[in-house]
Amino acid sequence: MRILLAVLALAMSAPAMAGPIVIAHRGASGERPEHTIASYTRAIEQGADFIEPDLVMTRDGVLVARHENEISGTTDVSDRPEFAARKASKTIDGQTVTGWFTEDFTLAELKTLRARERLPMLRPDNRAYDGRFEIPTAQEVIDLAKAHGVGIYPETKHPSYFRSIGLAMEAPLAALLARNGYDGRDDPVFIQSFELENLKTLKRLTKLRLIFLMDAKGGPTDGSGRSYAELSAPAGLAEVAKTADGIGVAKEMIVPRGPLGGSKTPTSLVADAHAAGLLVHVWTFRAENYFLPAELRKGVNPRGHGDLEAEIRQFVALGVDGVFSDYPGIAVGVLR
Repeated sequence: MRILLAVLALAMSAPAMAGPIVIAHRGASGERPEHTIASYTRAIEQGADFIEPDLVMTRDGVLVARHENEISGTTDVSDRPEFAARKASKTIDGQTVTGWFTEDFTLAELKTLRARERLPMLRPDNRAYDGRFEIPTAQEVIDLAKAHGVGIYPETKHPSYFRSIGLAMEAPLAALLARNGYDGRDDPVFIQSFELENLKTLKRLTKLRLIFLMDAKGGPTDGSGRSYAELSAPAGLAEVAKTADGIGVAKEMIVPRGPLGGSKTPTSLVADAHAAGLLVHVWTFRAENYFLPAELRKGVNPRGHGDLEAEIRQFVALGVDGVFSDYPGIAVGVLR
């Protein structure tokens, strides 16, 4: 009996096992326009562990939170006659893109713009918030996170491109994080990138944890010439593990989809990555039928909500270490 009581006392005093982390993808972007203080605040209210700012550069070298450096889809810049002449066509990571770009604006100019919902057809309710919020700086996102005791999960967007135009991101980002007290492996920060060379540079500048992002198609645009498929194989994961602490992968790399949109047999990627010593964080969990596998959709309306909870539970059962979600409240409800 004494032994049993001792074991029970030890179990009760030990810390609870930590489950997968919830990463608020661009904030609570299913409910507020993405990459706004309102979106991040909503995610914090819902219990997210980390808020995720995608970072791009301004002309005067300031890191700001936007999904892309082309901002016509997420701001009112196209309606602003004073900036009409800034419209341009550029080649970004091998693709021709036309619009307005953060690197052609100073921070002061960007602060005059107002955010818009990026997916108005799928999230019409979010349009009610169009025009209310400005573009936040990385420092403003950090200030919010520190004030509420949550982590940050910044992504460097198009780092090779920004380096090519004289606005390299690595040193400014590492310095910004260090000034805010983020410089150790135990700090509540992950830095993520789709470019492995970008992470190699960051590894020389910071001890913070690094996550290599991979998509189901294509490959890094850092000149390595390898595909994400190659880098997600066991030999590739062993190479990634020399630089990164984990991988951030598209859902379809773990649970592929068939031609009609239904889920297929899961791959071995989670087990392979864990065998290489890598964490596995998965993107992106969204409630709309448009994004869900066929068997979890409810009704035929693409913007209708299906069974996101079931999808998250499926990936948790497969052993993932974190989930990116546009609806962090739903993810928290499942995981906590």
